[in-house]
Amino acid sequence: MKRIISFFAFLIVLTSCNSEFKPATFETIDVDVAYDAQISATYSKAKGTSELSHTINTNVENAIIKALSPLENTDDLKDVLKAFNTEYLDFKNEFSEESEPAWELQIETELTYQSAEVLTIAISTYEFKGGAHGSDQIQFLNLDAKTGKVLSRNEIIKDIESFKALAQQAFVNSLSNKKDNLKMEDFFFGEPFHLPENIGFSEDGLVLLYNVYEVASYDQGYTEFVIPFSECESYLKVH
Repeated sequence: MKRIISFFAFLIVLTSCNSEFKPATFETIDVDVAYDAQISATYSKAKGTSELSHTINTNVENAIIKALSPLENTDDLKDVLKAFNTEYLDFKNEFSEESEPAWELQIETELTYQSAEVLTIAISTYEFKGGAHGSDQIQFLNLDAKTGKVLSRNEIIKDIESFKALAQQAFVNSLSNKKDNLKMEDFFFGEPFHLPENIGFSEDGLVLLYNVYEVASYDQGYTEFVIPFSECESYLKVH
């Protein structure tokens, strides 16, 4: 997928403190269907028929669907892809003289972290329906490694306010390591620092990622930084 960022190159970390626990194993699924629009979907799927695998796969698919804001309510990703293609065909029929390029819908996921406690799956989506540029976003889906249940921020972080102070300092430190001389004032559109919607795990620590337009202009793209485990471990309920 051409829009997916190099950030997905993290190595998978697999640890287990319980010899009886069998962690989920994953395979990559490609949706191989010919559409009129340019549609591609490559995503991680837990193998097997266990309740854990079923729960993980349901939550991953639901997260993808939610990110795409489909035309109609559905819990089937294939229906979402079909709906996007139908919308494109309706557009072509209504505006047959328009010379816009074909619409694009791209989906890709990556398992960025796996331990005995938590899984983090990064979901990247890109939609183009004409205009100057498309809409792309990345979200982190954190799951309980034993149940497949979606973990909320409060189930990951012990003290949100204290962690926010740590994150703000880490954000400032990350700017000093960049070559473009950006400062805190160049972000958040005049508002105070706030945590991103997307917080997930990587091999190196806790990743905080702001999507395009969330704290800066489109030209600045994604804004992300990592807090090493050595600095944030005391704030974590799981890792």
